[in-house]
Amino acid sequence: MTFQDARPHDVAIKEAVLSRRMPPWGAVKGFGDFRNDQGLTQEQIELITDWVEGGTPRGNNPNALPAPPKFDAPSPRAPPARGVVVTADVTIDHPITLDGLLPETVPNGASMQIVAALPDGRITPLLWLYEYRDAYRHPFLFRRPVDLPSGTVIRGIQKGARLLLMSRAEAKSR
Repeated sequence: MTFQDARPHDVAIKEAVLSRRMPPWGAVKGFGDFRNDQGLTQEQIELITDWVEGGTPRGNNPNALPAPPKFDAPSPRAPPARGVVVTADVTIDHPITLDGLLPETVPNGASMQIVAALPDGRITPLLWLYEYRDAYRHPFLFRRPVDLPSGTVIRGIQKGARLLLMSRAEAKSR
């Protein structure tokens, strides 16, 4: 919350950021495009690394500090997402518009690349979970919904995993 809180942990912060354990996003950047992406950009990672390697200076302009965060009361739970739960590779038997993926159960430390293999042979990357942890559990919402035709195969779901394919209304026939 404060510089005094962070300073003693500067090297650990750098290591957690470089390994992408922090912030806890859980997905590999560039494999899928998400509107709720909370991962750091390369520039942000370099800024933190430079700060630590430069001796973790406090800075000399207290007016440049952000306001302390305010924590609101928790909001009511969102209604359950619509979609289809999958536990293994699956062939879609009707067109759908995929809005995102929600890992409901993923073995701790699991890594898996989830792709959509379209009937015409194209592969659409959906989500790459890397060394996933339950603490990361949140939906991965696509920036633009993905229209998947009938016959698309969702591949890459690891044994023991359970994912919700979050869908909007069925896609219109093409």
